[in-house]
Amino acid sequence: MSQLTHINAAGEAHMVDVSAKAETVREARAEAFVTMRSETLAMIIDGRHHKGDVFATARIAGIQAAKRTWDLIPLCHPLMLSKVEVNLQAEPEHNRVRIETLCRLTGKNRCRNGGVNRGLRGGAYHL
Repeated sequence: MSQLTHINAAGEAHMVDVSAKAETVREARAEAFVTMRSETLAMIIDGRHHKGDVFATARIAGIQAAKRTWDLIPLCHPLMLSKVEVNLQAEPEHNRVRIETLCRLTGKNRCRNGGVNRGLRGGAYHL
């Protein structure tokens, strides 16, 4: 098992120092599905839901959640995301909505795609 970089020799959690790391461009994608009753999905598709445009609200919530990842996940460095894209597609044949999320940044990471994957996790909070 590999050593956890955010735990020191005394077993205490701390934020990892990434100051010596080179900046790189990172990108990650994620996909999720939200299943619901066919009647609910029909209301969303037809724009009849009493809360308005559900897809627009979900898109904004996903972008905001990704931007706030560092605030939601302990010890996460602030992420200077250069792009967050949230696409929602109704799939009435399966009574669900497909959600695709893309996060991109230029920054310093401790592990492969660590920062953008955290951004995707943060984006998943809107689900």
